[in-house]
Amino acid sequence: MKKNSLILLAIMLAAGIFLSACGESGNGGGSSSSDSDDGGGEKTNLTMGTGSVGGVYYPLGGEMANLWSDNIDMDGFDVSSVESGASVENIAKIQSGDFQLGIAQNTTMLDAINGEGEFKGKKIDNVEVIGSLYPEALQVVTLDSTGIKSIEDLKGKKVAIGPPGGATRAAAELVLSAYGLEEGDYKAYEEGFGDAKSKLQNGTIDASFAVVGVPSSTTDELQASTKEVKFLNIEGDALKQVTDNSQYEAYTVEPGTYDWQDEPVQTVTAMALLLASKNQVSEDLAYQLTKTLYENQGDMSIAQAKLITKDSAMTGAKDLPFHAGAEKYFKEAGIK
Repeated sequence: MKKNSLILLAIMLAAGIFLSACGESGNGGGSSSSDSDDGGGEKTNLTMGTGSVGGVYYPLGGEMANLWSDNIDMDGFDVSSVESGASVENIAKIQSGDFQLGIAQNTTMLDAINGEGEFKGKKIDNVEVIGSLYPEALQVVTLDSTGIKSIEDLKGKKVAIGPPGGATRAAAELVLSAYGLEEGDYKAYEEGFGDAKSKLQNGTIDASFAVVGVPSSTTDELQASTKEVKFLNIEGDALKQVTDNSQYEAYTVEPGTYDWQDEPVQTVTAMALLLASKNQVSEDLAYQLTKTLYENQGDMSIAQAKLITKDSAMTGAKDLPFHAGAEKYFKEAGIK
């Protein structure tokens, strides 16, 4: 090979090595930010954490995913709604980048932001609010045939307190403690709402706790199969203790909320929130998610959809960080 050709080849090889190095370390190399799984890159292919089968989060998440898919025209846009342990797990997985969207109670989100409860000592800075969805009531349910008449009667009984990673678990322990019942005073079952219904129906457990939107289809199904659903009230000093030591508020499930319900039920309530990743959901996409949800919620069939309104979009969330895209929509709509 001639000398000039060898020199040219050497120059070309050096240039190739240089460009390759730039591609690996600069913005042009590696995978695109839309495929990032570390919580730091924006995505259009989103995963949304919901809750256990039998609760409201799970079917609502599926309907919201369909609503967005039908109305948002964006390259590569897709939402996968998945079953999860609900509030605590959804927040933790949005923080880590495993989920980009999730549903959670405002009480749990407040704990997360303040580093309290399940999030003690943990930093949550990648999770922001899209908006409030609907009020959730803590329903403490048993059957007439158990002979249980009050929460005090749960001593020594088999009680479903909700799965780990969900707000029901914390609420159940808070209420039981307010009635003087601590761990060991009852046999705890860590069941999701659907499994708890089945176990209550077949006599495996005596009672179950569920923080869920009302009316709850699971409770309706239990009544349809047994004809003996009984709600246990949270009232008196115990109710005051719960509301004084948490973000829960007193709430009455009015007669007729369920077709078969004749008496009011005294309990506590929190708000369900839609949350999004600050880092992985862009301002534009969050804006479209928010706008689509609050302007088209009537297209969803689930009962709680009628409670998702612009008027209540910030209820229970005013002390929480909102996503910039949601704020943009709310300001445009005259809400914030």
